[in-house]
Amino acid sequence: MHPMLNIGIRAARAAGNAITRNMDRVDTLQIDRKGRNDYVSDVDRAAESEIVNVLQKAYKDHAILAEESGLIGNKDAEYRWIVDPLDGTTNFIHGYPYFSVSIALMHKQRIDQAVVYNPVSQDLFTASRGDGAWLNNKRIRVSKTNHLEAALLGTGFPYRPGQDLDFYQRTMRHYTEKSGGIRRAGSAALDLAAVAAGRLDGVWLYGLNAWDVAAGALLVREAGGLINDFDGKDNWMESGELIAATPKIQHQMLETMKPLVKARKA
Repeated sequence: MHPMLNIGIRAARAAGNAITRNMDRVDTLQIDRKGRNDYVSDVDRAAESEIVNVLQKAYKDHAILAEESGLIGNKDAEYRWIVDPLDGTTNFIHGYPYFSVSIALMHKQRIDQAVVYNPVSQDLFTASRGDGAWLNNKRIRVSKTNHLEAALLGTGFPYRPGQDLDFYQRTMRHYTEKSGGIRRAGSAALDLAAVAAGRLDGVWLYGLNAWDVAAGALLVREAGGLINDFDGKDNWMESGELIAATPKIQHQMLETMKPLVKARKA
């Protein structure tokens, strides 16, 4: 195992411990509202602190981009960790057991290592660039589903002010009509991990940040899947819009999305 991936795993498990220690005391936590349907809790902050401590102890010269703290360290550092300490905070504070810790490492603008950890199930998804994707030390691959009408898709609803809910609803209608089913669970990192493991055949996600998707994207690619923005290009990290799927489902999802994107731009 790559030594930097091993440090990422150590950080994710430390954050997971901070999260699970507080699962039965959500009603006592301080929960602040960052925006409509967008929350941060004491647990987010505690989990992020655990991650930052582990990473900085191991690699003092690395930068860290964390959801709650922003950029820590030199913005021009060769290595940058991208951290979401609790992806699925809304689920967590409602006791809905679908949330994760997401940690990615970028080296010279390329995602090099990835960890997505579900502290409830203790599923540990990992990937190193060029070395495949793994779940609990077993190699994983995307599904072999070939046809969109048989595909199970995941998604995430837009919920921030200014996001185009009408456009999203059009995508939902088209994929509902053309696919074998839709699921919306509330953690983008786990959704992408599910594609990598063949549990979902594809996802389309909207209104995300780098820390939501960086680790999951490497998992998908190392498991044999594809990831693009809604235009079929590679701008998904910046745009926050992405489709990730098995190669054949990816093509069919993009073909479905193409006229909707064209109409949105008109």
